[in-house]
Amino acid sequence: MTPFPERVFSGIQPTGNLHLGNYLGAIVNFVALQKTHECLFCVVDLHAITVPQAPNELRQAIRKIAAAYLASGVDPQKNIIFNQSQVAEHAELAWIFNCVARIGWLNRMTQFKEKAGKDRENASIGLFAYPTLMAADILLYKATHVPVGEDQKQHIELARDIAQKFNNDFSESIAANGYSGGFFPLPEPLIQGPAARVMSLRDGTKKMSKSDPSEFSRINLSDDADGIAQKVRKAKTDAEPLPTETEGFKGRPEAENLVGIYAALSGSTAEGVLRQFGGAQFSTFKQALVDLAVAKLGPVGAEMRRLEADPAYIDSILREGSRRARAIAEPIMGKAKDIVGFIR
Repeated sequence: MTPFPERVFSGIQPTGNLHLGNYLGAIVNFVALQKTHECLFCVVDLHAITVPQAPNELRQAIRKIAAAYLASGVDPQKNIIFNQSQVAEHAELAWIFNCVARIGWLNRMTQFKEKAGKDRENASIGLFAYPTLMAADILLYKATHVPVGEDQKQHIELARDIAQKFNNDFSESIAANGYSGGFFPLPEPLIQGPAARVMSLRDGTKKMSKSDPSEFSRINLSDDADGIAQKVRKAKTDAEPLPTETEGFKGRPEAENLVGIYAALSGSTAEGVLRQFGGAQFSTFKQALVDLAVAKLGPVGAEMRRLEADPAYIDSILREGSRRARAIAEPIMGKAKDIVGFIR
């Protein structure tokens, strides 16, 4: 039995527009988890500046993520919604973890290789050390579960390695401070939700992404009904009707993606969607998907726009959330300093 009470931490970077993949792969899961767990949902703005950001645009983007949490149904009374930079302990613990983690561990992180590209020597230290800050985000609250996409699973494994090494390196000091079984938990990834991986509307082999240069590759949460309809109708398909069985998706990634999106939005399964639409032409299916997407996403987008028009309200939610987050973080950080040997 774990000595750590279950607690969920997750965050979204304030970079670019949130899209359908973020909504189905993360935010819908957040809304479900708040019914069963103590949750902290963070706008990870320290992570955002690992690449250049315009200050005014960053402030707007932070508020946009907070608005998306609220508009999607995350309750700020039941959960803690905050932005990372207001809780200084994130950076403090990240430095300790920079001294615990090994360069070889970070060199294996595939996301750094992808983001740095061929110009690796010009990437920021922050981009390289991103995973140790992510570990600090999680372990600062002794979170036991982290809802993430498949592409972040490696970072959770690193957070577990860092927690284990800290617990081992300082085992005597941890015991002297009255802890048995380690100071930090080994967090578990929660890779679930109605659609853990939503693909591009222009290329069913690539993940839907904020960085894709084509606006028609994704449905943004801020899109209005006309925008959603246009993007679904222009989504890439093939010449064949929808298959009647999921085995028929072989070699048809765009068909599989659109059916997966419909299933996630409707609370169904791919098999259930094919029972309804199998054998139909894409023109028929796309119209049904337009109607469903507008019905599900339209109210979220409208509420986001309403909230974004009141930045003072969003800022008040973030300030209060940060105050509550600090109340958890400060004593944990204080004990971590005692364990390491700092005087305070």
